[in-house]
Amino acid sequence: MTKVLIIAEHDGSALNPSTAKCVSCAAAIDGAEIDIAVLAADTTGIAAEAAELEAVSRVLTIERAENEKPITAKLAPQIAAIAGDYSHIMGPSTTFGKDLMPHVAALLGVNQVSDIMTVENSHTFKRPVYAGNAIVTVEAPAGSTVVATVRVASWQAANGGNSATIAPLDAAAELPMHTRYVSLESAASDRPDLQTAAKVVAGGRALGSEEQFGLIYQLADALGAGVGASRAAVDAGYCPNELQVGQTGKIIAPDLYIAIGISGAIQHVTGIKDAGTIVAINKDEEAPIFEVADIGMVGDLFQILPELIDAVN
Repeated sequence: MTKVLIIAEHDGSALNPSTAKCVSCAAAIDGAEIDIAVLAADTTGIAAEAAELEAVSRVLTIERAENEKPITAKLAPQIAAIAGDYSHIMGPSTTFGKDLMPHVAALLGVNQVSDIMTVENSHTFKRPVYAGNAIVTVEAPAGSTVVATVRVASWQAANGGNSATIAPLDAAAELPMHTRYVSLESAASDRPDLQTAAKVVAGGRALGSEEQFGLIYQLADALGAGVGASRAAVDAGYCPNELQVGQTGKIIAPDLYIAIGISGAIQHVTGIKDAGTIVAINKDEEAPIFEVADIGMVGDLFQILPELIDAVN
């Protein structure tokens, strides 16, 4: 029997949408029985959300004070301790999953399958390589535990309406003391999260300064969109690193992606290939971004953006 354990990503109070996308991936495996593990200091609200996801059989809760913050060194031993009955252990290919799942794979003594975008069968998957320019088929050894991350941009979130059983679990694992939570530095924002936003407005180096990048925030606020940026804009100090989209940033799949002053290097395009509609604004009509854009406008962004913001408002 194929039994899949999905490790829930959450912020301590609410489930991250990446978990629902992992469920969709797991459900693509024929005959899969899907459980979700919620590790937190207080799992009540998070577990209730997870139990509503379609195709989930059980939600297993592990409550420990050490689980208040998502520290890989603390979480991985607990996951390994409960992994014995499962053929698959899955997590999202987000910052959380990329940090956690390799540690779990190491503890279980198996190689990790990364960025699953298509399920062929229980042990065969497709994943992107070379910045998404090629797709390879990866086959895990038959009979071995599959530890994998799911490319969330490639999957739709599972529907709700379920009422899975919620069961507390005791993960008898000795936790290391060499790693501890100190603090989290993150820019507070009321805008939608970049990785889950339906609309994203992103700016590039052509904005010219941190002050001018404010135009991106203005348009995003007018549209109710998340904010992204190219690596060039981040490296130039126009905006924080957490906004970076692309191969070395976040892989996203919004319904609408507006790229402003972004030339369209392949490393950036890798991060937006699964977007529904891509709109590009750039003064260079030969910019590579126009090759992937559904709608393109050639012109001076400093003239176009204020007019667009006024029109939206």
